[in-house]
Amino acid sequence: MTSSYEDAAQVMERIGKISISDSTIWRRVKGWGARFEALEKKKEEKANELHQREVTPVQAVESAEAMGAAMDGAMVHIRKEGWKELKVGCLFAIEPEEVKDEKTGEIVEQACARRQSYVTHLGEPAPFGRKMWAEAQERQWSVAAKTQVLGDGAVWIWNLADEYLLPKFMTTDWYHAAEHLHAAAQSCHPDKPQVAVRWYNAAETLLYQGHAEQIASMLSQRADQLPAQAESLRSHATYFENNKRRMNYMQNREDGLLIGSGAVESEAKQFKARFCGPGMRWSRAGINRLLPIRAAVMQNSFDSDWQSVYSPA
Repeated sequence: MTSSYEDAAQVMERIGKISISDSTIWRRVKGWGARFEALEKKKEEKANELHQREVTPVQAVESAEAMGAAMDGAMVHIRKEGWKELKVGCLFAIEPEEVKDEKTGEIVEQACARRQSYVTHLGEPAPFGRKMWAEAQERQWSVAAKTQVLGDGAVWIWNLADEYLLPKFMTTDWYHAAEHLHAAAQSCHPDKPQVAVRWYNAAETLLYQGHAEQIASMLSQRADQLPAQAESLRSHATYFENNKRRMNYMQNREDGLLIGSGAVESEAKQFKARFCGPGMRWSRAGINRLLPIRAAVMQNSFDSDWQSVYSPA
């Protein structure tokens, strides 16, 4: 999916040998986007009608598949409204895959995200949570053997997971946690970079083993010793204390679960790049028409969705 209507016109000219103006493409997107939006609404309504949290006896047969979900937010500029949060969610299958271990170089089996589908909402968390629930039902979330939600530590993500998805596991993304740990190391030893590196390496091992509570305690104690860095250290200590139950990384690996949403986030960033680029300004109606089209392209469902909305007449 191109980043502008002008780019789309150039692609049509270069590859399709079709001359079409950017304004014509804009009008086409306006019309078809509304149909994709309506299709998304129908899917959501159907899922909510068929399932109200309780699982029927017919649906209660547990699947062997493991399912995961990740959520994130990004700011977009809406004309006459200012900056608003665009929430992006991803549902995916969790499957084992042989990968090369970054530290040992050995080939190991590791959980990976596959067959992603995307959900978006411009606005408050509750409607977004209902959309996530609808897509989860479409993906047979309720009968999966294992369900896992990953997030960066934002409270709204865990609240939505508890209310709508009820996952068996919740995990704070490893890479976000490591970023907090790295910043904390700098605050612990601001004038001794080599000492900070050694502290980080030791703390990283503790974090991976599931000792986030110990790290929070270490940072709180260090805050008492360094008044100039106290605010930063206590902030990081609070982050690890609040998320300690969701930082069982070694156990997650052993259970065949993900510890980070890096692969998911990299694709979600491509999704968000279409709407959150520098200088981009959107009407609310315009972005809501484009969001389902972008989701269909990202999850490779555009062709099948197109058959549902296209009518030669």
